Amino acid sequence: MLSFCGIDVSKDRLDVIVLPEEQCCSVSNDRTGWADLVERLRGRSIAGIGIEASGGYERGVTRALLAAGMPVRQINPFKLRQFARASGVLAKSDPLDARMIASFVAIMPTRPAQRTPAGAAQVAEMLAVRRQLSAEKVAAENASRLLEDAMLRRLSRRRIGRLAGDIDLLDKRMVEIVANDPVLAHRYRLLTSMPGVGSLLACTLIALLPELGCISRKQVAALVGVAPYAFESGTLKGRRCIWGGRANVRQVLYMAAMSASNWNPALKPFHDRLNAAGKKPKVTIVAVMRKMITTLNAIVRDDVLWADRHSGRHSVTTTR
Repeated sequence: MLSFCGIDVSKDRLDVIVLPEEQCCSVSNDRTGWADLVERLRGRSIAGIGIEASGGYERGVTRALLAAGMPVRQINPFKLRQFARASGVLAKSDPLDARMIASFVAIMPTRPAQRTPAGAAQVAEMLAVRRQLSAEKVAAENASRLLEDAMLRRLSRRRIGRLAGDIDLLDKRMVEIVANDPVLAHRYRLLTSMPGVGSLLACTLIALLPELGCISRKQVAALVGVAPYAFESGTLKGRRCIWGGRANVRQVLYMAAMSASNWNPALKPFHDRLNAAGKKPKVTIVAVMRKMITTLNAIVRDDVLWADRHSGRHSVTTTR
């Protein structure tokens, strides 16, 4: 009989349950605890091990389980909470969360977690810090506009300059990390071959969208959060809108789509045609984002540079 395991992650502890055997345990969230957990689960017929994303505290145990060849599934916290409510479970505790995770994995379709290359993990960490620095820079720039004292304005300019310098340093370091990994460097070359795709978007897709090139165009649009969902019932024909997806990827893609709408020889006519048809600006830019990410998905899938794909030379692939 197949079993399903649920692991609730906190900073110091992992609460574990295996269903339907109802076997529960707790281990520390460190290397010793991870090794203990692997030994406890080894040899069992476990079809899936569910782990809820917990702000990074789940990374160590996920890597340990994947290294041991175990079937790990990373669970979206929002979907898990909705599943618990639909199951009539309103209470929340660590052991109860572990049970709900195991039940979720047993019932709902989930994608296996993949081992992340060391370079991609480094870039993902740097992107998180870059987002924080960018938010601080925007806040400092907004605050500086209201300053009247000359000394405060000088201090604000220095702070903004330091933040800008740190962001530039991170951008250069991310490109260096990608360039030192042959596989990541090859993917980077494919992505940046498309006009409008810069180093930031390429690094973001490499680190935060590893599924790119391995899923369908509809799946990648939904994963990024640019797929329109219908809102219809009977005679009601509501307005379609996007929902969910990976916000950190979508935000960078949005800025790239703004540039591509002006300079990309394939996307600019597409953008202008939608504008001429009377589409709202947000609808138009989301459509450009969707076309952009589905094109990049096809480029990675087919291992073809954008220029070759755009000209129809699909048989010409890049050298690795």
